[in-house]
Amino acid sequence: MIAVALGIVNVALVVRRSLWNYPFGIVMVALYAHIFFGARLYSDALLQLFFFVVQIYGWAHWSRAAAAAGEVRVERLGPRARLAWCAGSVVATALWGWGMHRFTDAAFPWWDAAVAILSVAAQLLMSRRFLENWVLWIAVDVLAIGLYAAKDLWLTAGLYGVFLLLSIWGLLGWRGAERRMAMA
Repeated sequence: MIAVALGIVNVALVVRRSLWNYPFGIVMVALYAHIFFGARLYSDALLQLFFFVVQIYGWAHWSRAAAAAGEVRVERLGPRARLAWCAGSVVATALWGWGMHRFTDAAFPWWDAAVAILSVAAQLLMSRRFLENWVLWIAVDVLAIGLYAAKDLWLTAGLYGVFLLLSIWGLLGWRGAERRMAMA
């Protein structure tokens, strides 16, 4: 329940482009690493370790950007970069899913891999303040709700339902911020 509460606060603060999202995110991912390992969702457990490192990176990057611009500015990927991120995500999901299927007793290795790899891509894009992170988070949330429900992790599935709503809010909010910045 603590991880769920921290997750909601974390994402709500990301939506608002607040630097304070990072302390909440760091504690949340530490708790979820333990939860997912216990549920044999190894890709998600490893993902939390990655998130821990990227939370620190994102905090530093957002802090520098906010200091330079006076606010956390929104960026967009170009068409080629967007295509490269999509292709890379598909290839990485296939490779990670195969590895989890072949070398572990992971529950739902392909589904879990899709959630993990798309989360990595979304988190990296979010850390760099790219608007497209929200599109990936929406996809992750939809996939994760089903995965966690299938593993009877109902609080976590519910959390991802809230994350889905927050991700939609984030996409709309960041688009609005992008428009306001373009007009300034």
